[in-house]
Order: sequence, then C-alpha cells, then structure tokens
Amino acid sequence: MDVVLDNAGNVALAFGYTLSLFVVAGVLSLIFGSILAAMRVGPIAVLRKAALLYVTLIRNTPLLIVIIFFRFAGPKIGLTFGFVDITIGDLRLNNLYAACVVGLTVYTTSFVCEALRSGINAVPLGQAEAARAIGLPFGGVMTQVILPQAMRHSLPPMASVQIALLKNTTVAGALGVFEAFARMRGLTNDFASSRTEIFLVFALIFVVLVEVLSFAAHRLERRWRIA
Repeated sequence: MDVVLDNAGNVALAFGYTLSLFVVAGVLSLIFGSILAAMRVGPIAVLRKAALLYVTLIRNTPLLIVIIFFRFAGPKIGLTFGFVDITIGDLRLNNLYAACVVGLTVYTTSFVCEALRSGINAVPLGQAEAARAIGLPFGGVMTQVILPQAMRHSLPPMASVQIALLKNTTVAGALGVFEAFARMRGLTNDFASSRTEIFLVFALIFVVLVEVLSFAAHRLERRWRIA
C-alpha cells in the first residue's frame, strides 16, 4: 500500500488514461454501433451484408490483433494518426493513444451493434409499420421510433459491453500507453517485494470503477423500465 501511496500521482495519471480511453472509445462505439445496427436491419441488402461481414470479422478477431493492426500495419498503408497531439493537463494524447482508441472503437462497435440489434428485434413490428404509415422514411423510423425503444431493451447487454470495454483498455498498456496496466507493470518491476499489494490495489480500483458503472446502468435501467 505504501508503494501505491508514494506513487499516487502516477497511479492517478494512469487511471486518467484508462478512463479517457474508455470514455472516448465508448462514445464513438455507441455512435458507430448504432449506425451499424441500422444497417443490419435496413432494407438495403448490400449494407446488411456489409454490416454482417464487419461484425463477423471483428467480433471473432482478438482485440490485441485489432489494436496492433492500427498501431503497426496501419501506417504502412497510409493510415496514420500523426495529426493527433493534444495535451490535457498531464495527459498527452498522441498518435499511439489515437491508434489504441481507434482499435478499441472498431472492436467494441461490433458488440454494441449486436446488443442494439437484440433491442431492435424486441421492439414490436407494429411500431415500425405505424411510423412508415405516417410517412416517416427509414432514417426517421430508426432515429425517432425504433432506436429509442431499442436502447431501453438493450440496456443490460449494453452495460456489459461497456464494462468489458473498461477492462479492455488494459490492452493499450502493452503498446506503450501508460494507462493502469502499464503503470502497474512498472511498479511491480520496480518494487518486486510489494507485487501482491500492488496487484490487489489496482484490482480493487478496477472493481470500484466497474461497480460505479454497474450502479449507473442499474439506475438508468430502473428509470427506463418498461412495463
């Protein structure tokens, strides 16, 4: 415990990186996942098949491979993030950080899509038919009628996806982003005699973060509860 307290500033900075990865990738994956879910249930066959192909390929590919692609293979085909260089306090968001965010977003989007699709399938078909009967186009039906209800139905699996994303941010530590996992690894290397304490403290912080996220999802679920 003393080791962690003596390095409290570095630990806080590490979890700052973790939470920033989670928030940015979480918001982006919700946006792109919603678009992908609309494509999966849309009337255009080409878009349906493209969305299905994306979900099938990405969901069955390990996250580490996805992030490594954007970190190392991407620049070789012109996919670079050198334009990203933002400093927020002690957080430096550079090209390496951006590559990890893109990898996390691409990976999580496939799971968000499937969670939302399950919610869309739970919405009665009559809702879409009624919306079309009053003249709404497909985009209007999805954004104004189907997706708001689908979000309520899919909240439990969506919360699980976001919790998984929070824990998946640790993969970024393997590629040089000094988030929680990377900082924990550094501390265990520097203070080998206190490895157990360091592991337990970092694990406890992750448990607290997950419980906060679970509590927020539970409160939102109670507020959106469908009779």
